[in-house]
Amino acid sequence: MSAVLALLSSVVWGSSDFLAGLISRRFSALVVIAWSQTIGLLALTPVLLWRGPTGVGAGWLPWAASAGVTGAVGLWAFYAALASGTMGVVAPIAATGAGVPVVLGVLTGDQPSGWAWFGMVLAGAGVVAASGPELGGGAKGRAVALAAVAAVAFGLTLFAIDRGSRVSVLHTLWGMRATSVSAYAVLALVTRSLGGVTRKVVPALALVGVADLVANGLFAVASSTGLVSIASVLGSLYPVVTTVLAWLVLHERLARIQYLGVVVTLVGTVVIASVGHS
Repeated sequence: MSAVLALLSSVVWGSSDFLAGLISRRFSALVVIAWSQTIGLLALTPVLLWRGPTGVGAGWLPWAASAGVTGAVGLWAFYAALASGTMGVVAPIAATGAGVPVVLGVLTGDQPSGWAWFGMVLAGAGVVAASGPELGGGAKGRAVALAAVAAVAFGLTLFAIDRGSRVSVLHTLWGMRATSVSAYAVLALVTRSLGGVTRKVVPALALVGVADLVANGLFAVASSTGLVSIASVLGSLYPVVTTVLAWLVLHERLARIQYLGVVVTLVGTVVIASVGHS
């Protein structure tokens, strides 16, 4: 059952990313993140209140705040990349952020296996192959650069969430969203604008925010009730969903070298997720 939940989390994540990318083609990435994260926070807060006092210390707070900042930067870069670039290339590049916690783990005393390093090299080679034809400048070249920024930011976020979750998963996820939403609230007050969002778009933004929460919840249950290594591998397959949806709905087509690069990148990411969390 845990494997099914982890695989389902990747489906929800990938679908949410695709929808967010589509919305970001009409509204700025900041607007999409602000609204979806706010709705996600509103959905998560009652759960936190329902749990009541748990005797959890404040050790999660700095990690949650850090995750909120880096997560917001990562989502902005990712959604902007999805809006302006080829989704089938952007999503796998952003997923390589799974290697960042491995590197940070080394700096804090961890000793990853040779397979972890092999996965990172493989993912790096795949990124070069997949993004090469996109680097001729213009919007697609910018999208590749933004996807790389998203990868680093997502990796830092994963590291912070991991450290905060050692104290409390629920508090860390809530604090992460509270931090990012607070920043967007200040931005909205300064600019005196809600981004021009109309009532018709709110349901789609709500779907993005709630889907992100659901995917996190599915993955948390899968990793806590089964092998975290297997859950990490299956959960890291979300770029496949985004890529397939882009192919089916947007009719994206890639060069042969790009298809090969996407596959190699995903294989590298799976290897990193497998041995990096075992």
